[in-house]
Amino acid sequence: MDQGSRNSAIAAALILIFFGGGWFVMPPLMRAVGGYSVPVAFFVAALFVGAFFVIFWLRSRSQRHRNGN
Repeated sequence: MDQGSRNSAIAAALILIFFGGGWFVMPPLMRAVGGYSVPVAFFVAALFVGAFFVIFWLRSRSQRHRNGN
């Protein structure tokens, strides 16, 4: 495995571990925030889900620019 592939695998694993942990704590977090305000709880959940896709989108853009395309 070359260095680029290894770094990509490590980055993807770290991102998935972080978001996997986030999915694990999301239900208690949503109950706590929902007790304060339901719209804020919705916003927190939407922000978390959106961040998952934004991180991979930014990573793909970075890889595309790094490869010269």
